[in-house]
Amino acid sequence: MRPHTKKAIAPAVIAGLLLLYYGGVLCGCLFLPLPWLVKLAGAVVLGCLGGVCVYVLAQRMREIRSGEEDDLGNY
Repeated sequence: MRPHTKKAIAPAVIAGLLLLYYGGVLCGCLFLPLPWLVKLAGAVVLGCLGGVCVYVLAQRMREIRSGEEDDLGNY
């Protein structure tokens, strides 16, 4: 196992759980008797949250690979 692999597991698991949660909420909202505009707005918001989650995960993976373990020292 590569040295940075263990540190990358937790962020990937959390991001995966968040994406599953957002998907579940989206499916739940789509089956509720709501106007289509509300469903569309909910889908856009949840899609944006999922995209941000993936972006932050990719950014964290880059930090882990570069050896920047604790970025709190920058502040």
